[in-house]
Amino acid sequence: MNGFPAPYVLTFGETMALMRADQIGLLAHASTMSLGIGGSESNVAIGLQRLGVQAVWCGRVGADSLGQLVEREIRAEGVDVRVAVDPTAPTGLMIKERRTPATQRVSYYRAGSAGSRVTPADVDELLISQAALLHVSGITPALSRQAEATLRFAIDTARAAGVLVSFDLNFRGNLWSPDGAASVYKDIIPLVDVVFAGDDEAAIAVGPGEPEELARRLAALGPRHAVIKLGANGAVALVDGEFYSQPAVPVEALDTVGAGDAFVAGYLAELIAGLPPAASLRTAVATGAFACLVPGDWEGAPRRHELTLLASKEPVNR
Repeated sequence: MNGFPAPYVLTFGETMALMRADQIGLLAHASTMSLGIGGSESNVAIGLQRLGVQAVWCGRVGADSLGQLVEREIRAEGVDVRVAVDPTAPTGLMIKERRTPATQRVSYYRAGSAGSRVTPADVDELLISQAALLHVSGITPALSRQAEATLRFAIDTARAAGVLVSFDLNFRGNLWSPDGAASVYKDIIPLVDVVFAGDDEAAIAVGPGEPEELARRLAALGPRHAVIKLGANGAVALVDGEFYSQPAVPVEALDTVGAGDAFVAGYLAELIAGLPPAASLRTAVATGAFACLVPGDWEGAPRRHELTLLASKEPVNR
């Protein structure tokens, strides 16, 4: 069973090196920067691992120091890493610039990156067929035709093996147009069991509407779970024809990048454990809130024993 017991969640996608200025203001005036990593699918894998669910991440990196950083950081979190090293393409890079205390800009340098060259050979067919769940995102098909083909291969393999499939729309406007994304979304959503989307992302796929209506339209395409992420307003879900809603956990957000990935990890962890949708949503909003409390894409993801901390009235635990 690939060296560890079931169940495990398999995911794949591009993870990049991440640089962020250590102070607020124009990047042109930054004197120091911090170096880390970030990528939607590996963020989910790390979030799951911290909640006690074995996760496997497959990806492709360049034969460079940034690729070594990506592999080392994800592996250090206990995730089973299956990485291909591309000798002719670089590891992608993203840079965060915090222009004001409340706003930030994320720039990507990923054209022609190793991650955009992911192939079906990088995502082992046996690994997919033995997973409890395959999680993919809408970022991958936006990277390249080859990446899109790999995503479709993985979904087809999972479906043939009876493996649950989760899909987060994760729209990135600098990678493709809403029309281009909508076309792919409408192909993929009917093939999955769980779909996640922000309300703006769901509107790309099924047209504008209130969150409950968006969930209804997504579910009508086929998924059993249609989950709408609403940030500070919590989340709603339509599961097997029944609506659920959950308010957000109020926090003073420092960095919201990666919060949606942490939310997905929380939901999927409870789904894998067999918990009901209401419990999945409760955990999801808590893990999403934790991610907002620290800089970085994944560093704030909580361990399971920490999930009650945001409700604690005691500032010091001894």
